Amino acid sequence: MNLFDTLKNQHLNQLPFVVFCKPNSDRIVGVFQRTSSLFSWENGTESGFAFVSFDGKQKYYFPVQECNVVVDQRHPSDFYVAQEVALSYDENAKIAFEQLVEIGLNAIQNNQFQKVVLSRKELVTVHNFNLEAVFNQLVNSYPSAFNYCLYHPKIGLWMGATPEQFIKIEGNKLQTVSLAGTQLFDSELEWGTKERQEQQLVTDFISENLQLFSENVTISEPKTVKAGNLAHLKSDISAVIDKKNLGQIINSLHPTPAICGLPKESSQQFIIENEGYNREFYAGFLGELNIDFTSYKTENSDLFVNLRCMKVEGKLANVFVGCGITKDSQPEKEFLETVNKSVTIKKVLNNGI
Repeated sequence: MNLFDTLKNQHLNQLPFVVFCKPNSDRIVGVFQRTSSLFSWENGTESGFAFVSFDGKQKYYFPVQECNVVVDQRHPSDFYVAQEVALSYDENAKIAFEQLVEIGLNAIQNNQFQKVVLSRKELVTVHNFNLEAVFNQLVNSYPSAFNYCLYHPKIGLWMGATPEQFIKIEGNKLQTVSLAGTQLFDSELEWGTKERQEQQLVTDFISENLQLFSENVTISEPKTVKAGNLAHLKSDISAVIDKKNLGQIINSLHPTPAICGLPKESSQQFIIENEGYNREFYAGFLGELNIDFTSYKTENSDLFVNLRCMKVEGKLANVFVGCGITKDSQPEKEFLETVNKSVTIKKVLNNGI
């Protein structure tokens, strides 16, 4: 039985699984839990595939000892390339989001915080949803992203193609990124003050928190990276750590200003009180915790921020999109940024069903 046959059986029997493909990898990994139990992790010493909510209160994982693992080769030539979709939006959604941004800007002017990341979700109708086809569309369309499909009967069905590493650990070396600022990709694009300041806030937050656990933190200069039809500013950050502190490091960094705001506590509270919906696992993180499922090395972790994602419920896909708000933000421009981001997922939904 191949990987996707196993996946279909798991889904039919309402048993938990995750199928994922790492950035620029030629392998697809399937982790299939043998029971429907929902396992929580606490201190970061556990081994398995982790799935954590935006607010950090739901810390779940598929324990390696409770799972069967199947690894398959990725065959991109077997799947056609998704076509572009026309940009479209609901006028009421535009008005509502721009009003939300205005409230955020007022809070910034009143010194509640320096930055807040505001989001919304689009409901997309899907017919004859083909899980295998949509997943392979993600992998083929966004090979440099972390592509995944995760299901648990008590969590639901989630899929995504996230461009953002949260934490990568090999031995005692931790790597992460500061990713912020967004534009439509163009070979001659230029970054403005707003985007550069936004990215610097993220960089400062991560480096300052890592310095609590490490005397050896290095940061690269920001560079432009492409993610689907978008471009972002990115700095690479590394540190030497003691792995016994991993749980504390995760708690200090999550959620980062890239998906929450700065200061973390006040911006997070603003999001919870004003967005008008529950993010659940959007802008949380997921990935391999103290395990590499292909080599079974327990000194490695590979975690990603859960962006460019959706939750599928019956014939509806909830597509989550957001953007960073600083004092220089313009409500209409920020809304259009979320529209551009939604294309990542809507493109594969149009082609993979």
